Amino acid sequence: MAKKVVATLKSTDGRGFAKVIKMVKSPKTGAYTFKETFVPNEQVKEEVKK
Repeated sequence: MAKKVVATLKSTDGRGFAKVIKMVKSPKTGAYTFKETFVPNEQVKEEVKK
């Protein structure tokens, strides 16, 4: 599945986007999970600050 994501990012349409991965702590269990989002390159810094 990861190969498909990488292949779509290498196309001319996908170059304007970046994959942001955040580590989020669950309030119930205290366990950490990872949240993945695709955002335009211009919004990466804003997304990381959240």
